[in-house]
Amino acid sequence: VHQSKLDFFCKLGYGKQDICKVLENLGQEALEDDVLKELIRMGSKPQALESQAQPSPLKLVARGSCSTSPGSKWLGEDESDSSDHLRPIVIDGSNVAMSHGNKEVFSCWGIQLAVDWFRERGHTYIKVFVPLWRKEPPRQDSPIADQHILEELEKQSILVYTPSRKVKGKRVVCYDDRYIVKVAYEKDGVIVSNDHYRDLQNENPEWKWFIEQRLLMYSFVSNRFMPPDDPLGRHGPTLNNFLSKQPVLPEPKWQPCPYGKKCTYGNKCKFYHPERPHQAQLSVADELRAKIKVPLSLGKEEEQRNHSP
Repeated sequence: VHQSKLDFFCKLGYGKQDICKVLENLGQEALEDDVLKELIRMGSKPQALESQAQPSPLKLVARGSCSTSPGSKWLGEDESDSSDHLRPIVIDGSNVAMSHGNKEVFSCWGIQLAVDWFRERGHTYIKVFVPLWRKEPPRQDSPIADQHILEELEKQSILVYTPSRKVKGKRVVCYDDRYIVKVAYEKDGVIVSNDHYRDLQNENPEWKWFIEQRLLMYSFVSNRFMPPDDPLGRHGPTLNNFLSKQPVLPEPKWQPCPYGKKCTYGNKCKFYHPERPHQAQLSVADELRAKIKVPLSLGKEEEQRNHSP
């Protein structure tokens, strides 16, 4: 009976010493409820509760790292939520929506497709800029499809409305392209748009370089968001390197010599020769010097041997 009660309260997390003291005071035939009351009166706590009551030690977190567990924040929160190896993404919402709507309808579903594509890649900082007047009811001259998507993205802190207002019945709209380029430049991110922003390139030389190097164009193929695999051309970086803060450089590939074994350049040839795997890259003068030093060193060794007793 003593052992069974001891095992029962040990499973609850109480210490053996406290349990034995209570059983000695109340006797071996005491009821479990009485033993439990006495343990509580003594101030004994289960080990699980004691570990919870103790304050967790403070942890030092490196600057720029995310202190919260993954998935605890909405994707696209500000500042430190961007991952270490992926660039922030700034999407031109109007350009993407009109492209998906075939330049006839402002299709909000196209914005959702683009956001989902970058989410699946692991990007955490995603911002979409759309003019504020797109919240108004659609009209015949500016139709909007799936307008509820804008509200959902706004709740997730992904969508940002650029300001606009009406003055004497006329709409005054702020230039949303300037917001897009400015935020992407400050965050050192990527602009997702098919617009070239030529007016902003002429306005600021730093923006000009940034737009040329960080503009990611795209296409929609059967409701599928598809950016190119070579955003900066055939000889530029791959899409993975383009979207990464620390691009992985490919291994250098030597171009084979067009003359092959008939090449007369020797060691001066800058192309790859598979028949010369261990060829030293020496100039002609260095090669002649190396050939001269070998027999001289051999002659000195023979002289030393002859003069030695």
